[in-house]
Amino acid sequence: MATSAYGVRRMRGVIRPFRDRSDAGRRLATELRSYEDRPEVIVLALPRGGVPVGFEVSSALHAPLDAFVVRKLGVPWQEELAMGAIATSKSGTIRVVDQDILRVSRVTEAQLEQATATERTELARREHLYRGNRPFPELAEKTVILVDDGLATGSTMRAAVAALRQEKPGRIVVAVPVAALETCNALRDIADEIVCAETPEHFAAVGQWYENFSPTTDEEVHELLEKARTPTASTSY
Repeated sequence: MATSAYGVRRMRGVIRPFRDRSDAGRRLATELRSYEDRPEVIVLALPRGGVPVGFEVSSALHAPLDAFVVRKLGVPWQEELAMGAIATSKSGTIRVVDQDILRVSRVTEAQLEQATATERTELARREHLYRGNRPFPELAEKTVILVDDGLATGSTMRAAVAALRQEKPGRIVVAVPVAALETCNALRDIADEIVCAETPEHFAAVGQWYENFSPTTDEEVHELLEKARTPTASTSY
């Protein structure tokens, strides 16, 4: 393994696909061993797919786990193309917009606002579903390891980091099992460290690097978050 500039860790040689998100989380955790058993560390996972990854990371590091909900803002006629994202924290909702995508796709301000309103509703629903009445965790001076199952454009992660900065953590570490190298490098200006366990040369989509990339359900997210809060949480899920 080689470490490039800006804290991006890059694996060299043939990349072995992950069996599933749990396998990805265990492999990612080996890249984060320096954070093991440190009381100031907390793992925040982006639902839904990032939670099984984050569960394995938090278990390996013996760190608490919570969800951090972020919603992609898709171009209305091409939903998979992110024109931005929104995230929420104790300080309110943060929106990050990709002006280049807006310009090229010719998305109007009204269309952007409509997409934001729709996703804000879903954001609130998921916050309530995953957290219930539990308060948002205290992050001041903490080392936050922000986990997802992979990065393509990085728009949702960028929104997540921007929102978390409002909570004044001591350090934000973005950690993913697989990503486009250019996306990892592009995030170096907002995160304190980027850990991309695998950065394939020919990266097209996150799912291509998983043998099983079936959708994670709300029930699975809730179950893993509850399991992480018990003293017997383990990586056997």
